[in-house]
Amino acid sequence: MDEDIYKRLCRAREFMDDCYGLPLTLDQISRQACISPYHFHRLFRQTFEQTPHQYLTDRRIRRAKELLESKPIAVTDVCFEVGFQSLGSFITLFRKHVGHSPRTYRRIFIVRQPLSRIPACFIFMFTGKPN
Repeated sequence: MDEDIYKRLCRAREFMDDCYGLPLTLDQISRQACISPYHFHRLFRQTFEQTPHQYLTDRRIRRAKELLESKPIAVTDVCFEVGFQSLGSFITLFRKHVGHSPRTYRRIFIVRQPLSRIPACFIFMFTGKPN
């Protein structure tokens, strides 16, 4: 692949990373690479082994996980903050990618978090098994 095209694809991917919270279209993203939408889609998939939509969804889900882990805000607010337009779509995609609903993911993370702050040697000493 031409190095110039790779740089342009990376520029478009960085644009998605920076603007994941906005309702982005393929036209907007492909303009960042100065490539027609059809060719951009094909080249992006060929280069990064996923479509631009899949990449953007993955990026949004990663950010949603960070927010669910770090901030006590409603799942609905997380949904819209990371760029999803529908709560139902967000929950469905989150469950597909993570294996749990956002609410369940938060509960699991909160339950595991206190144990991660306890040194493993203490857990082993008092329970007889490593965590």
